[in-house]
Amino acid sequence: MRPDLDDPDLPLSRLFDRWPATAEVFLTRRMLCPGCPIAPFHTVVEACAEYGLDEDEFRRALRLVAGI
Repeated sequence: MRPDLDDPDLPLSRLFDRWPATAEVFLTRRMLCPGCPIAPFHTVVEACAEYGLDEDEFRRALRLVAGI
């Protein structure tokens, strides 16, 4: 099954594998998620909560970069 970018349970490692360009969205916000050893266990929901970001805005940026 193909990963769904909007799946709240999608691990960040699968996000980066399927849509490598999304790493830019994290890096421009000074997030350390790309390359982090915890990425297989964290989701966008958790990353946004950890960094105090608006999840809806963040997901819009991810979809834009992913071309979805």
